[in-house]
Amino acid sequence: MTEPAAPPDRRTYSYLGPAGTFTEAALAQVPEARGQIWHPVRNVPEALADVVEGRSDAAMIAIENSVDGGVTTTQDALATIPGLRIIGEYLVPVRFVLVAVPGTRLEDVALVAAHPVAYAQCLQWLGAHLPAHAHLPASSNVAAAIEMLDGTTNADAAIAPPGILDHHELELLAEDIGDNPNAVTRFVLVGRTVAPPSPTGADKTSLIVELPGDHPGALLDMLEQFATRGINLSLLASRPIGDELGRYRFVIDADGHVFDERMADALLGLRRFSPNVVFLGSYPRADRAIVHYPDRYADDVFVEARDWLRGLISGAPED
Repeated sequence: MTEPAAPPDRRTYSYLGPAGTFTEAALAQVPEARGQIWHPVRNVPEALADVVEGRSDAAMIAIENSVDGGVTTTQDALATIPGLRIIGEYLVPVRFVLVAVPGTRLEDVALVAAHPVAYAQCLQWLGAHLPAHAHLPASSNVAAAIEMLDGTTNADAAIAPPGILDHHELELLAEDIGDNPNAVTRFVLVGRTVAPPSPTGADKTSLIVELPGDHPGALLDMLEQFATRGINLSLLASRPIGDELGRYRFVIDADGHVFDERMADALLGLRRFSPNVVFLGSYPRADRAIVHYPDRYADDVFVEARDWLRGLISGAPED
């Protein structure tokens, strides 16, 4: 009698929970994560520790918001935790709803629970519709709504992502209460160190680079490594290293792939320039926009220049 085939191993993905968060919505965009194990965690360091210590195959974390800028907790963690690689990025529109215990009316709301970042992005709507309300800070928007349902807080309503309505029975008091209808959060899927995937032509390379010292022109020297090779930077953010005043590292997203000759040449320049370069990965852009650059920065131009130099060194006759 033939033994039944063993079920295939399932992969585990950590994400900022509980269910219904924007992070869960980002993870839902990952085709290979569908039907796998989704493990909710409480914060970014816990998600990344799951990956490093082997409890999860990858973690979905927020890294940048179009309104509030970089997520500093994520940036600092990626700068200091070795053995990680970004393997994909995903964009999630930021929409907020106001929810309450079933039976609540909008005019009953006096105390609103929300994460401070979400609260700040809904101030105009709240001022117009609930001018006398008070704010109760929460660790997360989903947690604010769940604690309201459980009766562990005395909030009358909570600001939350729309996905929470798929998981909990709540009264929807208002939709799209965010002040910026174009707000977007960028998430990255982070795994353990692996070789970069093949270039797609619509790629991004993420790096963290320390300046060698606090002297005039240090930042310009770093930026020239990209500018002289025709590489556009879509993100440049500074973060203090923390060991002393005036010491900074820069979080960089550069258009292109490490397998591109111009990007590889730029990384060699950064390595010579900086005391510490952290390569976070080359991966497809979320918008799949093709990276364009002038012909003088094409791969074959770099290859021809190196071949020319080798010929000079070897003493070969010039054409």
